This record gives sequence, C-alpha cells and structure tokens, in this order.
Amino acid sequence: MRAQKTETEVRQEQIVTAALELIGAQGVNALSIAGIAERVGIVPSALYRHFKCKDDVLDAVLDLLKARLLSNVTQVRKETPGALPRLKSLLMRHARMLSENRAIPLVVFSDGIYAGRPERKAKVAAIITGYLSKIQHIVEEGIQDGSIRKDVVPVTASVMFLGMILPAAVLWNVSEGNFDMNAHAENAWPAFVRCISTEEHNIKSYMKTCEET
Repeated sequence: MRAQKTETEVRQEQIVTAALELIGAQGVNALSIAGIAERVGIVPSALYRHFKCKDDVLDAVLDLLKARLLSNVTQVRKETPGALPRLKSLLMRHARMLSENRAIPLVVFSDGIYAGRPERKAKVAAIITGYLSKIQHIVEEGIQDGSIRKDVVPVTASVMFLGMILPAAVLWNVSEGNFDMNAHAENAWPAFVRCISTEEHNIKSYMKTCEET
C-alpha cells in the first residue's frame, strides 16, 4: 500500500494541475510562474521551492499526462476481460480524459512546448509511442484469442485507434466544448471494430444483440 502523500507531493500536484488548467484556459505561451502561483494561492517564491523554472513545470505536466494515460490502460486491464472490450473501454476513458482536460491537445500540439527544447519534443514522442505500444499489445492479444483478424497489423491498428479520438479532441477544443467527444467515440467504435474483428466475433456480437432485443 502506498504511503500517504507528503505535503511537498501534494503541493507539487496542485502546481502541475494549476498549470494544466491555465494552459487549457490561456494556451502554453501565456503560462507563467506568477499565474500558476496565483491559481494555487501561493506567492511565486513559494512555487520556486518545488520547481526551478517554468520549463520544469511543463516537464511535470508531461509526466502527469503520461501517468494518466498509463493509469487508464492499467484500469482497463484490471476491470475488463477480452481485447475488444478493453479497447472500447480504453477509447471511452480516453475521450472522457480529453473532454475534461482541454489543455491536453494544446500540450501535445503546441510549438510553445517544443521551442528550443528538442528533448521535450522527444519526451512527447516517447509518451505517445509508449501509449501506442500498450494498445498494440491489446490488439496482439485479440489476434491470439481470435477476436481480431490475423491480417491486422497491430501498429497500424493502434494508430487508427488513436485517430478516432485526437481529431475529435481538436474539434472539441476549437468549438469551445460544443463538439460531443464522448458521443463521437461511441459512434466511431462500431466502424473501427468492424475493420479489425473476425467474422466469428461479428456473428457472435450479432447473435447477442438479437437475444437482447
């Protein structure tokens, strides 16, 4: 069992969460130590006890994003049996996470994150490729259990999976939240699963639907 968070850990989490909220409201370029401190309710000098500069805060924001993505995968594996149900559950979790955190697409796509910091660009790439590898593993498990076709290329399927949600996140962002990302994910899933699932799985799903109706 994990020990209770220290006061320092709690404060650092508050600072990173405040930074993420400010990015969502004002964009990456508008982020400042003074703005973060004001949102947390501390003076800027107190923030410097936890982070040396704004760049360190941005790195911590990326670490938080990575942790949330991996946590979603862990929870899906723990709670949902079967490759295809796991993929659907992960898709819906991803949609909810993005709809609740407007800053995430800004963090991933903003030049302000990468300017003069190639190592941060590499860090973002590592987060995305690491998440894709987790999806690939689920696809591979589906191929093994017979629910996903053997001719499906796991890396391609994982990129297609991510492609169901990232453009939707951009639309949600530019429409000021008027695009329903969760409904989009629900509607996109049947088309995706038909692309990758075996005929046997489709027949079983059809028979189950008939029994329920």
